[in-house]
Amino acid sequence: MKKINLISTLKKTFKKKKTLKSKTIKKTKKKKSFKVVKKKELKKKKKAFKNIQKKIKTEKVEKVENTTNNLRIPKNNEQKPEIKKVKKQGTEKREYKVKDYVVYPKHGVGQITEFKKMNIGGIDIETYILKFEKDKANGMVPVNKQSNLRPLATINQVNKCISILKSKPKIKRSMWSRRAQEYEAKISSGKIYELAEVVRDLNKGDDIMVDQSYSERQLFEKAYERILTEFQIILGNSLEDTQKKLDKALKRNLEKQNQQVNESAKLEEENTEELTK
Repeated sequence: MKKINLISTLKKTFKKKKTLKSKTIKKTKKKKSFKVVKKKELKKKKKAFKNIQKKIKTEKVEKVENTTNNLRIPKNNEQKPEIKKVKKQGTEKREYKVKDYVVYPKHGVGQITEFKKMNIGGIDIETYILKFEKDKANGMVPVNKQSNLRPLATINQVNKCISILKSKPKIKRSMWSRRAQEYEAKISSGKIYELAEVVRDLNKGDDIMVDQSYSERQLFEKAYERILTEFQIILGNSLEDTQKKLDKALKRNLEKQNQQVNESAKLEEENTEELTK
């Protein structure tokens, strides 16, 4: 049997205890260092958040101060800002002359009767004065807004309009209220091709059986009258002749026109017979 040495056993036990203690100390140190790092990160985040809040507060205060400064009534000592009044209107070269016919989109064809210089609210304004014979009214258009006016259409444009009137109508299947708005916009645009499209689409010809609402008839008559007056001035014909030309393209009142032609032919025959006798 081996002899058990007490001293060696004691040394071994003490060594084990020391190693355990060192391990526990290391672990605690690690935990403490991790906690310190976390605390530092939290402090940094809090500082950054506080800085952002301060910035937002300062911006709000500045905005409020600016608004109050704008709304604040100036005192007698403070200098008031100078207000410069426009005494003259921006000048432009006149594109149209007196006695020229022009189309004003909202009212139709008008004639320039004179050119006037006026003073409205302390501002000098140069204006065209237009006369609308059909409405029996006068209009006034400033020279710097003459881009709203347009000259009369050419003969080529008139021929193209007649071909549009002869073509088939293009009616959409949408609600009448929406279509009425579109037709009104086309009429008020003042463009001759769009006017011709409105007349073509709303034309019912000699078909008495087709029901037409009051608003539909109004829009048709408005567009028809505008295109008629423009055609009359361009072609230089009488109102009856231009109306016949339009109605022929639209195939309207053909029976009445044929009756008139037949009556005139009969009268000529009777006159020739009387002369021969």
